[in-house]
Amino acid sequence: MTKNVLGGILQTCGTDPLTGFYRDGKCNTGPDDIGKHHVCVTMTEDFLLHQASIGNDLITPRPQWGFPGLKPGDCWCVCLELWKQSHDAGIRAPVRLEATHENALELVTLEELSASARLN
Repeated sequence: MTKNVLGGILQTCGTDPLTGFYRDGKCNTGPDDIGKHHVCVTMTEDFLLHQASIGNDLITPRPQWGFPGLKPGDCWCVCLELWKQSHDAGIRAPVRLEATHENALELVTLEELSASARLN
């Protein structure tokens, strides 16, 4: 059973658009997920723009990859290290703890994630 950062069962992050490394709606991970798509985030304009500025363009549709492009309000499994870059730069978007994979705790603390979760 896959767990979230709170120790419970990993919940669905988003299905419209369908997120997750495995496009199963959850921030599931495995050995082939080198980007560590662990953190479930509700997109904001500031977060999307900051991610684009650090090389993670989540706005532009990429039909060849089945990626529709994201807009504020969409929920998406974000790469852990890229989420941390935004967090450390003071760019915060709401994190859904119940849908964030427990492996996120390998790089960030529950306190860091919870600070962004309180934006919900």
